[in-house]
Amino acid sequence: MKIRITLLLAIIFTVALNGQQRKTIDPVISAMHTISSHDLLEWVAIQCDDKYAGRLTGTPEYQACAEWLASMFEGWGLTPAGDNGTWFQWFDIPYTLVYHDCGVSLHLSAGKNGSVIKDYKYVTEYMPGSTSGNGEVTAEVVYAGYGITAPELGYDDYAGIDVRGKIILIEPEAPVSPNAGAEKFTPWYHHSFHQTKLLNAVKHGAAGMLYNYGPIANPNNAWDGNFIYVHAGNAVTEDMFAGTGKDHQQVLASIREKLKPASFITGKKVTLKMSTQHFPDGRGSSIIGLLKGNDPELSKEVIIIGAHLDHMGRCYEIIPGANDNASAVAVMMGVAKALTENNIQLKRSVLFLAFGAEEQGIVGSKHYLENPYFPLNRSILLNMDGVGIGHSIGANAGLNYPELWKFVEEANDKYVHRPLNTNFFSNLGRPRLDAARFMTAGVPALSFYTSGSVNYYHVPGDNLDIIKPEIMEDMAKLLFLTVVNMGNYEGDIIK
Repeated sequence: MKIRITLLLAIIFTVALNGQQRKTIDPVISAMHTISSHDLLEWVAIQCDDKYAGRLTGTPEYQACAEWLASMFEGWGLTPAGDNGTWFQWFDIPYTLVYHDCGVSLHLSAGKNGSVIKDYKYVTEYMPGSTSGNGEVTAEVVYAGYGITAPELGYDDYAGIDVRGKIILIEPEAPVSPNAGAEKFTPWYHHSFHQTKLLNAVKHGAAGMLYNYGPIANPNNAWDGNFIYVHAGNAVTEDMFAGTGKDHQQVLASIREKLKPASFITGKKVTLKMSTQHFPDGRGSSIIGLLKGNDPELSKEVIIIGAHLDHMGRCYEIIPGANDNASAVAVMMGVAKALTENNIQLKRSVLFLAFGAEEQGIVGSKHYLENPYFPLNRSILLNMDGVGIGHSIGANAGLNYPELWKFVEEANDKYVHRPLNTNFFSNLGRPRLDAARFMTAGVPALSFYTSGSVNYYHVPGDNLDIIKPEIMEDMAKLLFLTVVNMGNYEGDIIK
């Protein structure tokens, strides 16, 4: 009897153990664990290599990086989904290169001794205008508020002042914020664009511009070969206000409250010096790889995993763009590799879309929306922009699309366990994300980011030193599980 009981207990234990093993050997979970922070960090480092010169779309260096990414997609067995069966979807993209001989100087009166020159510091006090004309200008500075001329709104920052041959100092955005809501902000929408402000300054005869923006690099602007501009920081702006009897923050608050311009002559003289070369006939590309779904009907729907490949290029130093956005491209690659090398089967199709020219006006995503590989009404976008720092994961627009967000929350709660947050994204301002363009086109879109540690934005400090591989690995695992669950969900995910 004892022998029989012992054998029975052994059989029960063996069955239970085998059952446990069967539960743990889930191919999806096993595939998720093949995602490696070491791979992700290596792919970020490759994109940030000096040979790719900051990946400014249109440059040969950017396209060389695009070809490297395409070769990785090909090695993992994705199908090219660009123009004419290639990996690339091409578009026109003028670009400007910025060289070292740049500077901003303030001419200070020294009484009988003439004047003293104060040179501002690169990165901390100014950054070159990424689409500035080439040359040098010395002129008086006129504060021109937001640089907006809007007769339909009864508002003109240039009214009553003569800026011909002068250097203007202006603010970004508009005196009415998107936070005020669509009814109040929409009339100001077009006037808030960098391009509108620059061309308006040229129209009024200004010779140059101090743009109170950052200071950061930003190639999303218009170009005029005769117009010199830089991005100025607080130190420069406060110097322009010093001795005028006006306080910068009070002037701004008054403009916003009363919606009345407060432009004035500062009495300051500044020299702006820029060394640039413009390429009007630039061509750029997005890189597109397809993992076709296996269901006859659901495969006609697509989950797009998006991340922009491009960054600032040189301004005038190389700006590597490790977090923005080599981190997101690396995470995209991690998901693609885990799906393909582990032969994970999905009913829906997945499109891996590395956008070009996000930094130059969200051009690559705009071009895709005009020339989509899948019908837009059968598409959703899971976008990433800056997912390489910190310890927390966030996403814009989860409250806009709660049915999509449930997949993300479930994956995080079961397996990833990171602080996770989302919001309602009004998408009223000028588009700053590829996801914003998709939302405007009616495509449901979540846009992921991470936060919680030091970050440098559009400056040379956005390099490999700030990257946290662990958060990238968890971001990749979260996205992988989300895509698998969405990809095999039998219900409707596109609403």
